[in-house]
Amino acid sequence: MRQLKSLLVLGLVIFAVMWWQQQTPAPINQNAAPTAVGVSTRGTTAADAFPAGDALPAEARNTLQHIARGGPFAHRQDGGVFGNYEGLLPSAARGYYHEYTVETPGAGNRAARRIITGGTPPVVYYYTDDHYRSFRRIRGKP
Repeated sequence: MRQLKSLLVLGLVIFAVMWWQQQTPAPINQNAAPTAVGVSTRGTTAADAFPAGDALPAEARNTLQHIARGGPFAHRQDGGVFGNYEGLLPSAARGYYHEYTVETPGAGNRAARRIITGGTPPVVYYYTDDHYRSFRRIRGKP
């Protein structure tokens, strides 16, 4: 009976580890060529990076203008540190990334769209419209 319990516990542990690995995002390829942005591990390609302003919603372009001017920002969280807990952006020291809300017409809250900047002053910009599940790099100077 004791051996059966041990096998059952071992099986549950193995199952839990396998499940957890499925939930953890794949690591970013830090050796990717510069043209292959490699920001999101969720099936994005270099085509997912877009020049500043191109294919961005008007509200995102507006947020980029506010970032460039240093504000004003509509939400107290804007400019706050983005922790990159999802691990989809390249690794950087805490405080490197900052997040800004991209307004969503008709939403009664901050909704899911954000621009993430890297560096102070910002040297890299990312856009997400699915609340940090994927990112696209904004190429060029916004």
